[in-house]
Formats: sequence, structure tokens, C-alpha cells
Amino acid sequence: MELRDIEIFLTLARELHFGRTAEQLHVSAARVSQAIKKQERAIGAELFHRDSRKVSLTPAGIRLRDDLTPIYRDLQASMERARLAGRGKTDVLRIGMLSSNAQDLRPIMDEFAVRHPGYEPQFRTIHFGDPFGPLREGRVDVAILWLPVLEPDLTVGPVAYIDSIVLAMAATHRLAGRTSVSLEDLGDEVVMGGAKPAYWREALVPLRTPSGRLIRIGPIVSSNEEMLPILSTGEAVSPGHGHAMRYYTRPDIAYVPIDDAPPAQMALVWRTGAESAVTRAFAEVVHDLGPLSP
Repeated sequence: MELRDIEIFLTLARELHFGRTAEQLHVSAARVSQAIKKQERAIGAELFHRDSRKVSLTPAGIRLRDDLTPIYRDLQASMERARLAGRGKTDVLRIGMLSSNAQDLRPIMDEFAVRHPGYEPQFRTIHFGDPFGPLREGRVDVAILWLPVLEPDLTVGPVAYIDSIVLAMAATHRLAGRTSVSLEDLGDEVVMGGAKPAYWREALVPLRTPSGRLIRIGPIVSSNEEMLPILSTGEAVSPGHGHAMRYYTRPDIAYVPIDDAPPAQMALVWRTGAESAVTRAFAEVVHDLGPLSP
């Protein structure tokens, strides 16, 4: 198997979705399908069950995934160490983020570079449909997630920044012209779901309004990119973080502050069993600077 084919297989084994796999790897869905069929011919067995509703691993696929995962990680680590050595660096810090507002962290990154010039920070996108998976799978070293995070195998570190809460909606929505809305207004709307686990989602998207009315959950999404077309058509609305007003500006989408929603605290989180010197160094910088705000 070629290295690219291994990457395609492992990504599909994780995502179980041909379209998302193709999007992540910047290839066509046909290329993903061709690579999997090639592997199945070479092995002589199906690696995935496919039907119109879902994709799942076969026993042969599970075996191959479990065997290839540590080998592929070792290959990636070896290439990364060589690349870093060529640039005079000694280690890398992979930072998982739910959004694309890396610029908001610039004071932290600048201070980190001054204190630890041998480390190279790299940003990785994670999705709110599986916010803890990349940490547990070793794809990122730390993640920046809204609180609370109540996972026994994860450590919650210092708060990196604090953000307001807004309601995102179509620009033609009846609430779009307001200067603010309230959590009670969500009782009259269809709100997107998809963030997991439930307790973590409810910190941003409550199940009920303050008066006790049930909030209707509509389309299920796992990333900001999936939200945008649903917002645009007016099919549903969604609470979100205030930085969206700057990083996801579109003429067909409006953002209105939710005046009674508590601000979101975005904190560092890492897998307790994988804590390292670079993780501690980054957490120390965040702690010393204190929470940033837009």
C-alpha cells in the first residue's frame, strides 16, 4: 500500500463517510473509492460495508485499521521530526480548534514563541460532533474547547479566551434586525443540533428556554461549514460564539447577540495520559497571560 492509500483508508475508517474523507484529504470522492477498491483487491476481502445509509468497517477492515494506525503515526512522527530538524526546531505542538479564529490567539502564540523558540505550533481543525476524539486518538496535543468539559481522561487547563454568545440566522429572518435577542426567543425557533456529548452541547444550545419551553432541535451538523447553508436558507438558527461575526461574515447570514446567555469560556484541554513538556509549557503561557477577549 502506498502512503497516500494508507492515509485514505485510515481517514475513511475514522469518518465512515466518503464525502467527508475526500474533503479532509482534498481529493475527489472517486479517488477515495478507487483507493479502497484497490486495497480490497490486494487483500482479497472487503474492508467496508457500504449501503445507501451508512458505511461501516468489516472485521478485515477493523484488523487493518488497528494494525496500520500505530505504524502510520510512527511514519508521520519520523517525517515531522526530520522536517523540524531541518528548520532548527525540536518539537511541535498541535492545537485543535473548533473555529478558524486563530488570530484571536496571537498574543498567546507570540509569547509562546519568545519563551520556547524551539517549539513549532500547528493548528488543526476539530469538529463539535466529536470534540474529544482528536485528543484521545493523538491527532492533537491540546484542544481549545468551551466549558464545561467533564471527561475523566481529560485535563482541563487554563482559560484561553472568553467570548460572547450570538444567535446566527438567515439575513432575512424576522429576528435579524434586532439589536439583541434572549434565550426565551429560542422557544419559537428550530435550532440546529449535533454537538456531542449532550452536557457539552447544552452549555451552548439549551434544551429549554428559561421559562421551561422545549427548544425544537432540527438539522444535525458536526462543523461550522455544515451550518452555513442551513442558516442561509432559514431552515434553522443556531447559537454560536461572538467571533463568528468577524470570521464567518456573509451577506446572507446575520448575527444578533443573545443578551442573557452567559459568556463562553474557552479553555485548554488535553489527554491526561499524554501530558508532555510542550503541553505544560503552552498551558503556562496561557495561564500567565490570563483569558483573552475579542
